[in-house]
Amino acid sequence: MNLPKFIFGTSCLGNLYIETPKEVKRALIREYLNVDKEQGISFFDCAGKYGAGLALESLGECLKELEVAPEDIIISNKLGWSRIPLSGSEPTFEPGVWKGLKYDAVQKISYHGMLECYEQGNQLLNGYPANYVSVHDPDEYMALATDASDSEQRYGDILEAYRALRDLKRNGMAKAIGVGAKDWRIIQKIDADITLDWVMIANSMTVHDHPSELLDFMKKLERQGTVIINSAVFNAGFLTGGQHYNYQFIDPRSERGKKLYNWREQFVATCEEFNITPAAVCINFGISAPGVQSLALSTTNPNRIGFNADLLNVEIPAFFWKRLFNQNLISKDGLDMMLGNLV
Repeated sequence: MNLPKFIFGTSCLGNLYIETPKEVKRALIREYLNVDKEQGISFFDCAGKYGAGLALESLGECLKELEVAPEDIIISNKLGWSRIPLSGSEPTFEPGVWKGLKYDAVQKISYHGMLECYEQGNQLLNGYPANYVSVHDPDEYMALATDASDSEQRYGDILEAYRALRDLKRNGMAKAIGVGAKDWRIIQKIDADITLDWVMIANSMTVHDHPSELLDFMKKLERQGTVIINSAVFNAGFLTGGQHYNYQFIDPRSERGKKLYNWREQFVATCEEFNITPAAVCINFGISAPGVQSLALSTTNPNRIGFNADLLNVEIPAFFWKRLFNQNLISKDGLDMMLGNLV
């Protein structure tokens, strides 16, 4: 697998946090395609969960309007969430996060659930089939277990889901199989049982949060040749000024909120002192982690597509990382990683 450094994360096409107009979505995709002329390949990361299928639907529509040939792009569809009718005023799967939706979504992790999600996703993509597939949010599925027996059953469902993905790959309908999760520990568990082509680690390897155990696991993935995509390196926008940390609203008056906002204030102040944008720091840190081949980046501003791509090439001096460490804003492992001393 040879992926571009910059992957377009399509959660914005599913109306994450705000309802994005159709013409803006089309402009986002057009700008990314222009950036990718230099990368040599266009890779879109999508999921049935993003806006209860709205991201898939919007991506397919915009690609068709832009007259993009299916063979000129790669689409990853993280499977496990299926679109269903909306019965209330807002979706139940992540209340308050997705805006202006006409559908809800339910998690279906099983052999047949994967195939159903794959077929539904391709229908929504409207002629642009997904050729990279994965199980989405197995960590959330496991978190619903009521006891040890239920947990064992649920993990069995996940293994059955991968049996479906292997069938898709064996039948030539998928080129690569992987996993996408916020809790990296479920990726580690699955990796022990399943041969994965790629993994997407979301919210877990950022300048704010980079546990040493995760770094060790990523080094293992690198040694065995499993491609790593790092996603949500802004902790879902919080590190660059948003109100949501890992897709949860943060009350600045709460104890957790006070700690997070205090960290961000110090972080932003240090970036300003060195005349470096916080986004550049987040991106530079995220792409430097062991085994990371690509970053999945999302924005609702078309003008930021090229800006984000340029940030991948920003060089940040060693003394900046040392300052972050001295302020207890990054760990010793994080400092060693950025100085090239992590072994």
